[in-house]
Amino acid sequence: MDDRAPDDDTVATALALALRAPSRYNLQPWRWRIAADGLHLYLDRTRSLPVTGGGQRDELLGCGAALHHLSVAFAALGWATIVHRMPSSDNPDHLAAVTAVARRPTKQDIAMSAAITRRHSDRRNYSDWIAPPGYLGLLTERASAMGALIRPLRDHSGDRRAFEPRAATQRWAGGYAVDGPGPDVTAGPDHADVLVLATPGDDRLAQLRAGEAMSAVLLTAANIGLATCPLSAPLDSADRRLQLRHDVFDDSAHPQIVLRVGQAPDGADLPTITTRRSLAEALFPVHA
Repeated sequence: MDDRAPDDDTVATALALALRAPSRYNLQPWRWRIAADGLHLYLDRTRSLPVTGGGQRDELLGCGAALHHLSVAFAALGWATIVHRMPSSDNPDHLAAVTAVARRPTKQDIAMSAAITRRHSDRRNYSDWIAPPGYLGLLTERASAMGALIRPLRDHSGDRRAFEPRAATQRWAGGYAVDGPGPDVTAGPDHADVLVLATPGDDRLAQLRAGEAMSAVLLTAANIGLATCPLSAPLDSADRRLQLRHDVFDDSAHPQIVLRVGQAPDGADLPTITTRRSLAEALFPVHA
C-alpha cells in the first residue's frame, strides 16, 4: 500500500480485530487478501457448514460481521473505509473489496472498536433487568444504517420458547451439529429480549449486509453494557423462518438471524471465550 493508505501495522491491527467477529460454531468462514489496491474479503469454502435449509446464509452472516468489524477497527485507527461488495461477477466468493482513506476518529469510533474485544456470545440465561431507555431504538437505528430491520419477538408469540438457550443452542462437535445446550447454558428463567434481524431481500448480498448489521447491533449492545448471543439454528427451519416473516414483518422482510439481548447474570462463571485463527491462517499467501 502507498503512503496514502494505512501502513502494515495498522492493517494488521485492523485485521486482528476483524478476526474476532462472531460466526456460527465459530467456523470463521472468511479469508483475507492484502493487495496493492486494498483488502479483499473472500468466503472460505473449506470452513463451510454442511448444507442446511439456509444455504450459505450462516457463512455470509459471519463474513459480513468480519467486514463490519474491519471497518469499525479502521475507523478507530484513523481510517474510513470504502467498501465495494460483491465486486467480481466471475467469482461469487469474492465478497468485498475495501480501501481506506484518512479520517480523524470520533469518540464513538473509538468506543465501538473497544467493544470488539468485550463482545462475546453469552449463552447463559439473562437476569431480570430494566432495559436502558431508548436502547431498542438505538439498535434499530444501527441495523437500519446497514440496510436491515429489527423487530422484537413478543412474549405472546408461541415461537418465543424456541429461542431460549436450552431450546436453541447447538454445538459443533466432531464435524456435525449436536442438539442441546452447550456448557455455558444455565438453569432458571431467561429474561433476554429476543430480536429478529431481517433484510428486504434474501440474496447473497442481503445476507452479507445482514452480517454487517448484526455486527453493528452486537457491538452497540456491548458498548452500552449489554450481553448478547446470536442464534442461527432456529432459522434452519424453513417453516419457522416463513412464520417469523409473516408474524413479525408482515411478509415485508426475510429473517436472517435472531439475537438475544439483555443483562448478563451475576456470578463468577463467565462464558467460555472461543479461540480465533491467527492472522497468518486467515490470509491468502502473498504468492497466491
